[in-house]
Amino acid sequence: MRIGLDIASITLKRQADVIVLVSGDADFVPAAKLARREGVRFILDPLWQDIPADLFEHIDGLRSGFYRPRHDDRPQNRA
Repeated sequence: MRIGLDIASITLKRQADVIVLVSGDADFVPAAKLARREGVRFILDPLWQDIPADLFEHIDGLRSGFYRPRHDDRPQNRA
């Protein structure tokens, strides 16, 4: 809830033109809607996880600043 309030506050005080949220939680839909309605670009980085359709509907972009993790079940050889 605190992050949602921070997004609302930053948006309404016009302190940012772009907000990048590192999450994929649908609880942020109201904050994303408010930001976009007020003209702030809302970018989401879900860390390569699937996101709910209702959240995807209310973002301006989807990107990741991290490499996609490898899903290798083999044990690592630690020499």
